[in-house]
Amino acid sequence: MFLSELMPVKQAHRLIKNTLTQTSTEKILLEEAYKRILAQDVTSLLDSPHFDRSAMDGYALQAQDTFGFSERNPATLTIIDRIGAGTVSNATVRKGEAVKIATGAPIPIGADSVIMEEYTQEREDHLEVESSVTPGENVSFQGEDIKRGDVVLKKGKILQPQDLAIIASAGYSNVEVYRKPRVGIITTGSELVTPKSNIHGAEVINSNHYTLKALIESSLAIPELIQCKDEAELVENEFKKMLQKNDVLITTGGTAISKGDVVVDVADKLGEVMIHGVSIRPGKPFAYAKIDNKPVFMLSGYPVAAMVQFDVLVSEHLLEMQNLNWKTPTVKKTAARKIPSTLGRTDYIRAKTVGDKVKPLKIKGSGIIRSMVESDSYIVIEENLEGVMEGEMCDVLLYNSLRV
Repeated sequence: MFLSELMPVKQAHRLIKNTLTQTSTEKILLEEAYKRILAQDVTSLLDSPHFDRSAMDGYALQAQDTFGFSERNPATLTIIDRIGAGTVSNATVRKGEAVKIATGAPIPIGADSVIMEEYTQEREDHLEVESSVTPGENVSFQGEDIKRGDVVLKKGKILQPQDLAIIASAGYSNVEVYRKPRVGIITTGSELVTPKSNIHGAEVINSNHYTLKALIESSLAIPELIQCKDEAELVENEFKKMLQKNDVLITTGGTAISKGDVVVDVADKLGEVMIHGVSIRPGKPFAYAKIDNKPVFMLSGYPVAAMVQFDVLVSEHLLEMQNLNWKTPTVKKTAARKIPSTLGRTDYIRAKTVGDKVKPLKIKGSGIIRSMVESDSYIVIEENLEGVMEGEMCDVLLYNSLRV
């Protein structure tokens, strides 16, 4: 079965999204949770800090003992104890007394503030205080950061370094996250070879292998890659093996629209081809199928087209499988020159941004990898536009905003 009409990009997204299943969840060590997607609300098990503590090195005292004093007229107090971080003073601070204290150490009973060490002079067991402080100054109070029972993070967040800190402070050493999808990748083509300097005849270096591995990893998924010749029986066997082991299958090559090509033929035999051809340039011969209730994304064999298809039609859905509603934002830039387009097709034009302007590259072609290296963005011309005039504002999708 082959679908004869090209599907609009937005319709393709809706169709794919409606067929996806979220991955299961798993509990992992907090130290392994960077850039994982949270599968639970995190509720603090304790106050943080869980005691009143010094915010800096200095002396814990009663603020009233410093009122009215200065460098020329210092207050004189008696040092009754000295404590570092991780230790507790058993002394009770009374009027005219102070305890030397390190950053993070608990405030001793009776003290209500900390004077910075820079504003003091020690004279044996006596302390000269050359500035005044107010009650509570330089003290981090219990629960100041988070309180027991506070929801500190919501389900569905990509965990960043600061998130790991607050989860730890909330009392957790492990956390529940969505399992990373396992993605099987089959690069098809009898002409494909691994990188080497002595290319023979019609051999083509399989650059898609390396690009797709990195793109899959940038979408927080786990890739497994193989290469396969353009032979239907071999492709079918690899489809079955990869689908048995993985949550998702991605292929490159064998998706031509003008005729039934081997990859789409196999997908049609094993399951249901739901999309074959999308109104996008580059990347029109994109196909999508469901086999054994698993999504199969069939990309072009041309490297640039495969990258665009992945960026536009695959990446966000791998994240959706992990309960992340990811929408890459476009920004507005001024077109540096006229950019023609065709109604009924969404164009993703490789471009270079310079400040508030964006300039389309003159390099074209779905096999020109250098165009992706020399550009830093796509100019997106929606299907209802016939192009963009020089000086007109246009939508730009920055490459660095595409990676999670």
